[in-house]
Amino acid sequence: MKQKSNVVFALALAFSLAALLGSCANEAGTGEPEQNETNESSQPSQPVETPSIEPAPHETPSDPGETSPAEEAPHETETPAPPAPTGDAPSATVQEAMNQLETLPVKGRAPKTGYARSQFGKRWKDIDHNGCDTRNDILNRDLSAKTYRPGTHDCVVLTGTLQEPYTGTQVSFDKKKAASAVQIDHVVALSDAWQKGAQQLTAEQREQLANDPLNLLAVDGRENQRKSDGDAATWLPPNKAFRCRYVSLQVNVKTKYHLWVTSAEKDAMARVLSKCSGAVGWQNSTPATQVGAGNRLTRNFSG
Repeated sequence: MKQKSNVVFALALAFSLAALLGSCANEAGTGEPEQNETNESSQPSQPVETPSIEPAPHETPSDPGETSPAEEAPHETETPAPPAPTGDAPSATVQEAMNQLETLPVKGRAPKTGYARSQFGKRWKDIDHNGCDTRNDILNRDLSAKTYRPGTHDCVVLTGTLQEPYTGTQVSFDKKKAASAVQIDHVVALSDAWQKGAQQLTAEQREQLANDPLNLLAVDGRENQRKSDGDAATWLPPNKAFRCRYVSLQVNVKTKYHLWVTSAEKDAMARVLSKCSGAVGWQNSTPATQVGAGNRLTRNFSG
């Protein structure tokens, strides 16, 4: 009888240990869900929208980039600008950028009343219909040494290296471990655009502005937060070697979408361009009403 009791006790103890080990294994397997990705079907779709800091910080309701003033970067560098990969878009010269600047209307900021991210359409829409959302298109364009999520046709970027334009440093991107280290910045922040003419654009034009590769850069997340929603009068890249291109991009975007500048903003842009020479950035003649060309983007730094 005593032997039978021992057997029953041993079996009960074994079942208890098995249950305990199974519980620990389940806890070890949990983790934070990945953010802002397309689904894992063979045909990638729109990224999941979340209020995390992984998207460009200017574009979320809780983002300080839309609610707080921009601050001046605490340091400046003279790091050489990234090399120029080959691409189809011709480069703007300094004179062309200055000529464009002179055509921009000069006005004060309009009230921010009515601004919401939803005024600029669906976040990171596949606007060029290439089967990949805009955010991953920009990561594909700007990062090197990339790896991809299997089954997404080289769309969803998992890891890569960014030669970062705002700081001149090299930044590692890892979607699972530190996705917010690299963010997608609107060169002309949507909040700034709203207060300087975008209210008068059509819904389609605003959506194009929010997803236009001309107005998007993969950048250092911390520097993107420092920029907030500032214009050229309140924030410039600490990497001075990139300022000519940055201002040229802003002028080009504002010209393309019929936005205006403030007097202080125009003065700041003119000061930067007066110190530039040669080719200074991207030139994009695609009309604002035209939706993308349907091919994979190529980064085209010039000069």
